[in-house]
Amino acid sequence: EVQLQASGGGLVQPGGSLRLSCAASGFTFDEYALGWFRQVPGKEREAVSCINHRADTTYYADSVKGRFTISRDNAKNTAYLQMYALKPEDTAVYYCAADTYGVRPKEEDYEYDYWGQGTQVTVSS
Repeated sequence: EVQLQASGGGLVQPGGSLRLSCAASGFTFDEYALGWFRQVPGKEREAVSCINHRADTTYYADSVKGRFTISRDNAKNTAYLQMYALKPEDTAVYYCAADTYGVRPKEEDYEYDYWGQGTQVTVSS
């Protein structure tokens, strides 16, 4: 079965770091684009960062540019989101998602076919 498992979230102080992981199974991982999205109560889900199937094209939301780095290891069927200099406004549930048509890293959430369960990131002093 298709599965995406997000992990690595937790409680960190402002300025701290976290690395989120997304372990995938049940589909041809290296043909899919991957996206990290986040959502807080009462707000729309937003794209944080996306990466195409060969990791030669990426997208970053303006709010995270210079602080977050997306990567993937196709041999391990795993995607990552390295987060530095975390701010309270980064607090959200972070979801990983996979898009069948992987050449372009799409930032529109409706383009994605598979979704993980999400992992909570809380940034607070």
